[in-house]
Amino acid sequence: MILPRRETSDVEVRRVRAGEDREVRDRVAVEEPLEIRIERSGAGGARAVHPVSVTMRTPGDDFELAAGFLHGEGFLAERRDLRRIRYCTGDEPQEYNLVSVELAPWSHFDPALLNRNFYMTSSCGVCGKASLEAVEVRGCAPLAPEIGSAFDPELLRTLPDALRAQQGVFRRTGGIHAAALVRPDGSISVVREDVGRHNAVDKVVGHAFLAGTLPASDGLLLVSGRASFEILQKALAAGIPFVAAVGAPSSLAVDLARQFGMTLVGFLGSHGFNVYAGGHRVSGGTAPALETPAEPGGVAGGGGP
Repeated sequence: MILPRRETSDVEVRRVRAGEDREVRDRVAVEEPLEIRIERSGAGGARAVHPVSVTMRTPGDDFELAAGFLHGEGFLAERRDLRRIRYCTGDEPQEYNLVSVELAPWSHFDPALLNRNFYMTSSCGVCGKASLEAVEVRGCAPLAPEIGSAFDPELLRTLPDALRAQQGVFRRTGGIHAAALVRPDGSISVVREDVGRHNAVDKVVGHAFLAGTLPASDGLLLVSGRASFEILQKALAAGIPFVAAVGAPSSLAVDLARQFGMTLVGFLGSHGFNVYAGGHRVSGGTAPALETPAEPGGVAGGGGP
């Protein structure tokens, strides 16, 4: 019987420090491939299997990772669309690196979406405008200003330390990302770690999806690294209006947040933070005013150049 994969592994290293040079054992985060497959019943009870993606991840919470990834890509709209998730059997050496997601008979699935969806994903770097339009094509709509809760600035400053306190694998390895879903009172409902920052977010979203608590409109998605376009897109698909990152945001992440009415905070730490979009969800901020159409030759809201 093949045992489930471990999150960490011990390796022999040569440690060089001032006045010291010796062989020691060190602990590193495990990185292994995970193949995600969609399975569904066809005519006459025949089963069709569709390979969807291979991602490099830290083993653990694989079912949440698969569910979160497929939800973010538009293949799983609601919890009822999912029949079950299981590890694939029959290929013993890779048994815990293959996950099959079985869709419910009534779920809508078009295999052609596989090529179309991942073409859009792979082409995100071609043009920022095209990337934002692709988010709209997937059915994501801008969030109304009243959606979500306002978070106190002092509370926000405490979140990175609160996240670090729950990063068990990071404490043992020093080399892994984390994502968390935070309630309006500052309590953390779920934390997930992974060598891939996108995977950590997928695990958090997948946890909420499997629990039936999406959209998480009152929550805040906290990430230990930078805020990329993909992370904002995953949060938007999950109905999470607020993303806070310990690191920097990318320009396209800022564009997405502003266009879709999300709140984006970066460089979050005990010293403070930057608000890049949606400042009304940070206590003390003001709700955005409604834009008025521009007059020909003028600018929105009146007043000439």
